Order: sequence, then structure tokens, then C-alpha cells
Amino acid sequence: MSIYADEKKNVAILVISQLLFMVATITVTTLSGVIGQELSPNPNLATLPISLMMIGSLLTTLPASLYMKRVGRRRGFITGAAVGGVGGAALSVYAIASASFLLFCLGNMLIGFYQGFAMYYRFAAADVASPTFRTRAMSFVMAAGLVAAFLGPWNASSMVQLIPSLPNAGPFVMIMVFTALALLLLSQLRVPAPGEPQPSDTERPIKTIVRQPTFLVALLSGTVGYTVMALVMTATPLALRARGYDMGDVAFIIQWHVLGMFAPSFFTGSLINRFGVDRVVLAGVVVFIGSIAIAVAGETLTHFWFSLVLLGVGWNFLFISGSALVATTHTEAERGKVQGANDLIVFSFSAAGSLLAGSLLHSLGWATLNLAMLPAIVLVAVVTWSWQFKRRRHSRVSENH
Repeated sequence: MSIYADEKKNVAILVISQLLFMVATITVTTLSGVIGQELSPNPNLATLPISLMMIGSLLTTLPASLYMKRVGRRRGFITGAAVGGVGGAALSVYAIASASFLLFCLGNMLIGFYQGFAMYYRFAAADVASPTFRTRAMSFVMAAGLVAAFLGPWNASSMVQLIPSLPNAGPFVMIMVFTALALLLLSQLRVPAPGEPQPSDTERPIKTIVRQPTFLVALLSGTVGYTVMALVMTATPLALRARGYDMGDVAFIIQWHVLGMFAPSFFTGSLINRFGVDRVVLAGVVVFIGSIAIAVAGETLTHFWFSLVLLGVGWNFLFISGSALVATTHTEAERGKVQGANDLIVFSFSAAGSLLAGSLLHSLGWATLNLAMLPAIVLVAVVTWSWQFKRRRHSRVSENH
């Protein structure tokens, strides 16, 4: 098989694996609160399984990266899918059968373990792709969320009666099936030798790496983009319900938001290649500001729809650009700790944003909550513009000499 064909095959494996993993997490997000309400002795703990999935992912992020640095991408991804995907879903099914809220929480936390490994599929796409295809490969992996936006809710709603004697267990059985398929695909993943961790005597300390202006731009883009998106998205259903919209309206808005998040992935990589990552980050900032402006302008369903679609597009531009930049800031030997540190920070802030969304909405209101996101968005623009200006000035000086 030619190098080009092998590259396409590896990226295709990662795209489909991303799709199958996201079906699992969307299923948990959609269904586990309902099951938690049925199993929990305290109704206030109903959404604890979903929170524990996020915590499981957060706790796994850095160890997963360091583990894959030692054993390679393929073995790491297989470990995450087998233990977290199959194991977590199986424990969740057993918990439903035995009516154990504690075991159900643990099962969902294990699915978070799966997510902690699977979040590196986008970086693996950079490892297996040629330089000219790298950003598009990462975009294609993220674009898998577009299909998952439909398959996840379908699994959570249509498969609840898959086992008539065990309502609600069916979607988790399907997660086991989907993850088993992912395992088969991942077993065929071949990361080229240059993409595997290599020993190095000149590996830099993490504090030196994170002080790079490029890394700071990458980290800020990913962290702000993900945190603002997670916070506003989590607050949206509460804001809609408070204004009298029904659950059908909520589902409509969130589904379009998810489409806004992932549909641009088909061309974000091409935009980065054509215009540069700095311009795509700045475009994402403009889109975010548009989302805030529309949210402040009114509270009709059209306002919510337009604002949430733009919120998704802004997230896409900043997160994919940040991910592409991170991949340029480290050597192969440094990859594990750098990517792990980046994702640990990004998902720590985004998890905090999700957890704070309800209380911030209650204390600030919908319009003010959106306006409160503006300083962080402007900070991304200022830092990116400064980085862009200094790079171009340095380039001109080098050319003159």
C-alpha cells in the first residue's frame, strides 16, 4: 500500500472511531440524567452520573497522554475503548439491572475514561498525516461529530426498549456494540514510525515549552473557545425553559448548535492551510462576538437559534486552530506531556464552565451571562494579534538580512 493510501486509511479509522466514541458520550449526556433520577435516592443527584463522566475524562486526560507516549497511540486507544467503553457500558447495564445508583455512576465515570483517551484521536490524525494534509485530517476527525449529533440522540431514544425486560439498558448495550466495532478498527491503526514517541536527550522541561508564544496562543484559543461554548451551551436549556419554551424547542436549538460545532470541520482545515491559523482564530473571535450580540439583542427562538449556531462555529474555529497549533510546539519525545497538559487545562476550565452555568445564569441573567464572556474572547484576539504581528515583523527582519 502506498504512503498516501495508508495515510487515508489511518485517518478514516480515526474519523469512524471518533464517531463511535461520540455516540457514547452523547448517549450519556442525553439519557443518564433520566436514569439517575430513577435510581438515585436523592433527586438532586440525578445528573451526578453525567458530571462523573466529565470528571472521569478530566482525571484520565494527562495519564492517557503519558501512557500513549510509552506504549504508542494504537495500544493506548485500544486500552481506553476496552476498559472505558466496553467496561463502562457493561457496568452501566449491570447497574440498571440491579438498580444500583452507585454502580451506574461508576459505569458512567468509566465512559469518561474512554473519552479521556479518545480526545487524542485528533492529535493522532496529525501524527499519521503528511504536513500538507495535517490540519484537514484533524478537521475531518472533528467533523465526525456531525453524524454523531444524530446517532447519539437516536441511540438514547430509540434503543431504550431494545431489551423489553430491562428498559433504558438498550442504549448502553449499543455503546458496547459500537465500541467493539471501534476496537476492531483501532487494531488496524498504523502510526508511522516518525509519529511514535522517540527517545531524546534534549527533551525540554514543560515550563520551557509552555512559555512559547505559539503554545500560549494555542492554549488560550482552545481553553477560551471550549469554556465559553460549554458554559453558554449548558445554560441555554435552562434559559429557554425559563422563558416558556418547551422541550421540543430546546432539542431543536441544541441540535442546531451541535451542527454548528461540527459542520465547519469539513473546511476549517482548508481555511487554516489557505489563510493561516492566526486568521482563523481571529475569525472565530468575530463569530463569538456575533453570537453574544445576537443573544443580547433578543430572546425569541430565532435569536437563540442564530446565537447558538454561531457559538458552535466559533468553538470550531478556535478549538481546531488551537489543536493544530499545539501539534507544532513540541518534539515527538515531548508530545505526551505537552498534549496532556494542554488538554488537562482546556477540559478543566470547560468542566468548570459547565458546572457553573446554572448558578451564573441565575445570578446574572441570560444577556449579562453572554456579555460576561466578552473579555475572555477579546483577550484571545489581543494575544493572537500580538503573536501574529511579532511573527511577521521577525519574518521581515530575517528577509532583510
